[in-house]
Amino acid sequence: MKYKITISDKIYEVEIENINARPVIAFVDGDRFEVMPENSNQPGAGKEAGETKPKAEKKSFNLNQPSGIASSPNQALSGNTQTAPLPGTVIEVFVKAGEKVEAGQVILIIEAMKMKNSIRSLYSGTINEVLVTAGQSVAHKQALIKFAELGEAAWI
Repeated sequence: MKYKITISDKIYEVEIENINARPVIAFVDGDRFEVMPENSNQPGAGKEAGETKPKAEKKSFNLNQPSGIASSPNQALSGNTQTAPLPGTVIEVFVKAGEKVEAGQVILIIEAMKMKNSIRSLYSGTINEVLVTAGQSVAHKQALIKFAELGEAAWI
């Protein structure tokens, strides 16, 4: 999601990948920042501007540079995890842990707005863990399948 933020009379366009993920990944003028908001002792309490200072780590971001497989505390951000392309309800799961899959193989079906959507594996490899079950509601970009080892990626 993109935001326009004014700091010291200067306007910045900030793009945030997932505000609920930790760390929060933000892009400001092409620079990538990982921000770890501090925990509040008063949940739900509003904060005044400038009352807390998030810890930020600046990292350069280059669209042409491959990032490789990164480990992340949030499974949805891991490079070896397939996420839900849309919110809905899992109708059927066709794979299980330890099974080898090919890129493009249907791994599960998500129903959204009375339509069944076949979710295909983005990678070939071995499944480490199936993170959802039939009947479960899933959010957009929620982790579905975690791979133990990855092969070739599919560009579907």
